[in-house]
Amino acid sequence: MTMKSPEPLRHRTWPRPEPGRALEARRARSHTRRDLRRSAFSIHPVSPFRLDLSVWALRRRQGNAIDVWDGESYRRALAFTDGVAEISVTQARGPESPRLAVDLAGGRSLDKDVTASLERMLGLRVDLSSFYDMAAADSLLGPVVARFRGLKPPRFPTVFESLLSAVANQQLSLEAGLSLLNRLAAVHGKTATTRPNSVHAFPGPRELATLEPRALADIGFSRRKAATIIEVSRSVVAGRLDVEGLDRFDDDEVVSRLTSLTGIGRWSAEYVLLRGLGRLNVFPGDDVGARNNLAPWLGLVPPLDYDAVKRALDRWQPYAGMIYFHLLLGRLEAMGKLDTQHALLSGPHD
Repeated sequence: MTMKSPEPLRHRTWPRPEPGRALEARRARSHTRRDLRRSAFSIHPVSPFRLDLSVWALRRRQGNAIDVWDGESYRRALAFTDGVAEISVTQARGPESPRLAVDLAGGRSLDKDVTASLERMLGLRVDLSSFYDMAAADSLLGPVVARFRGLKPPRFPTVFESLLSAVANQQLSLEAGLSLLNRLAAVHGKTATTRPNSVHAFPGPRELATLEPRALADIGFSRRKAATIIEVSRSVVAGRLDVEGLDRFDDDEVVSRLTSLTGIGRWSAEYVLLRGLGRLNVFPGDDVGARNNLAPWLGLVPPLDYDAVKRALDRWQPYAGMIYFHLLLGRLEAMGKLDTQHALLSGPHD
């Protein structure tokens, strides 16, 4: 499937308002200027890279309304200090010499901020050469890595979002957890434009710290989860908790610090290690779905316990997390959610 580069963006001109409608026109112009703050630029990921696979590993289910994928473009709203940006990303060149076309709307000039966020979220700068070398020499790992060549390890744009995502998904199906997160963004997240189809950014700690638990219970969160989310948000705003600074610590210390918080257990902490901090050596051993993906691939009879998962993956360290993502894609493919027919982008790209 050939993915075309977007046409150059053109600014629209608007007619001079009639004198009797000055106030309404001024208001309209303020919204129009907001919607027309657009830019387009390119990013060149470290090869190989496939946008579709990396986005699916990030979003996990079709019902994810925060990370939107239409089969060709990835859409997301991102909140920054200087405003909210709505982005649309399309892969314009194939996996071996990849180029991403990025369209950005909203906020001031946020190209650098958006680029940094996309590099983090889609693993654009991650060099997996050693992992591919390992897989090429391994009869079990090799086929699954070859099948999903170009997958990069995704991360949430902030550690804060990864932590709240973990809380939302505790003891729920993934579909139910994502539904909670969708509602959280829709009710409390900001948008970049006034268009009806604008996507909502995930709310930050300042948006959530002012709420009472009842506000989150009203959109479906249990009172325990609502209390945890608000307490984490307030702790971040007050400076008692530096979640974005957890990257300074080793895995054990991160787990220790996170599990000291009310409502955060080992599974949530390891989820943050992998999906928030990008620790590719981490396979969340308490993740029932991930363990169920792992057991048949290894030819083992489920259920596997935490220690069994760790022992089974030792031979592939420090890339247990990459196995987690590859098996996730395998599960999505088995469910009929993943279109593998356009594994290589056709056309004069490579």
